[in-house]
Amino acid sequence: MDIKLLRAFVTLARLGNYRAAAEKLCITQPALTKQIQSLEFHCGMTLFQRGRQGARLTISGHQLLEQAAGVIAHFDSFVSQVAEIQRGNVGVLNLGFGVSSFRIAPKMVAGFRLRFPQVQVSLNDISSVVQYQRLAEGQLQAGFVRLPAPEPLSSRVLAQENLVLAVASEGSVSVTRSTGDWLSQCRLLQLTKIRGEGLFAQITMFLKANQLVPQSVSEADDIQTLLARVSAGEGIALLPASVANILPQGVSLHPVVGENSHWQTGIAWDPRIKDPLRDNFLDTVFNMLTSASKTDH
Repeated sequence: MDIKLLRAFVTLARLGNYRAAAEKLCITQPALTKQIQSLEFHCGMTLFQRGRQGARLTISGHQLLEQAAGVIAHFDSFVSQVAEIQRGNVGVLNLGFGVSSFRIAPKMVAGFRLRFPQVQVSLNDISSVVQYQRLAEGQLQAGFVRLPAPEPLSSRVLAQENLVLAVASEGSVSVTRSTGDWLSQCRLLQLTKIRGEGLFAQITMFLKANQLVPQSVSEADDIQTLLARVSAGEGIALLPASVANILPQGVSLHPVVGENSHWQTGIAWDPRIKDPLRDNFLDTVFNMLTSASKTDH
């Protein structure tokens, strides 16, 4: 059933006059009459009594009026919501981020919220590898990830991340020791490959390229556990420099140099998916980067 028929029915019922209702609907009176007749045919009942005083609802018409008005109100609300979503002004934005973007991701989200306060933003800590998969599946709209991102994802560089050596602060008196010395004398604590595949691969490449061999290796499932174990003196850890944003007491960070000691981080998305809300977020991120660059210069 065409929504126009219900709109004609409700408008005529409220105005009680074909001429006034036709003007309200911006159609001719014959067109309105035809719509009402079509609706009565579909319903199998007479909805109006026609007379010199206009159009009066029948008992059947009265019984249908409230629900018809409700359908129109819901339809108009739906159309309005579609328009807002098309403009990217409302809805839900699902984002992912990793330890390398602990600082930049919340900052970008905060800037976006100022422009689009009606958007609900979900920001979850997810490894880059899992983010790639969820982006391609449409479960995430954008993600702060380790670059390069695999095809067919698009991406843009946001920053460079560097490896640092996390050691117990009590041992910081020996900061003059090289990374090789630390590794040869201490247990290396690191994330499991499943939990942090990108970081795991980066550390492996760094060790191999610089011919470094740790005394022994022990794994954990999350960064916080690694840092707690470092603080307790169980070993040292090679981690992204961004862990400085979540560093607990008792742990100090020291620079690491050498081949494969750094990588690029950025934001990724799937260009095959048309999503105005995501595009508004990307525009916000890019504008904030441009503004920050101008300020720095």
